[in-house]
Amino acid sequence: MCLITFAWQPGTPVPLQLMGNRDEFHARPTAPLAHWQDSPGLVGGRDLEAGGSWLAAKRGGVVAALTNVRDPQLQVPPGAPSRGELVADALQCDDIEAWLMTLGRGEAWRYAGFNLLVATPQRLWHLHRGLDRLTLNEVAPGVHGLSNADLNSPWPKLVQVRSALEQSLLQERLLKERMLQERFSQERTSQKSPLLAWPSAVQRAMQNSQEAAVEALPDTGVGLELERQLSAAFIVGERYGTRATSWLTLDAQGNIEITEQRFGPMGRFEGETTLALPSELTD
Repeated sequence: MCLITFAWQPGTPVPLQLMGNRDEFHARPTAPLAHWQDSPGLVGGRDLEAGGSWLAAKRGGVVAALTNVRDPQLQVPPGAPSRGELVADALQCDDIEAWLMTLGRGEAWRYAGFNLLVATPQRLWHLHRGLDRLTLNEVAPGVHGLSNADLNSPWPKLVQVRSALEQSLLQERLLKERMLQERFSQERTSQKSPLLAWPSAVQRAMQNSQEAAVEALPDTGVGLELERQLSAAFIVGERYGTRATSWLTLDAQGNIEITEQRFGPMGRFEGETTLALPSELTD
């Protein structure tokens, strides 16, 4: 992915709400969100060229998401494995923390720059491989954003989508408090309202194609014209652009629901898939 915002609230009924955009060349072969036939219990989209993923989940309550790091000085090591493999590896390893620590101690230098998020209902890790820095940290509770730099680097589009999620959560909390104060019936409080309908407000921000002002652009070494195109949360282009907007929730029991909307050249809508991944197999 190239843009992610997420709310990490451990100890609550829904510890993780996450939404992200995947930007890629439209010609790159991709499989849509689905159950992985070769890895039972895993769901996600798949890059058919290199075999990895940008966002995927595992039955039992494990989520992994990846963004690339864009830095003109960062050289790709010879024979570097695909960064998308990290998502699949995170979901298939036996000991997530030990695997991440191995990467954080130096194994991650084999890859081009990346950010990797790995979450369970109790813990959320962020692994960053940059130009000259390799860090592994547990993410503090709160609302965060991630693009093609480090966690919460203040790129305009990151700030915008993170703010949208913050406002959405605040409105939801205020509405719930009002419902309790007015002693609404249980049946009425369970009905969806415009403010409680995740993910609409954040989705609008994530699918905003407006480019940032020139003076607010980061300098990632790609030139002004491309920097402006890439500054939009939702990138519209004939050859390159946002190919998917995805969002998921992970609850305290490990149940996951994930939705993917897909787009073609010039932002043409191509379909939507929603999958539920219960923490345990059901009859």
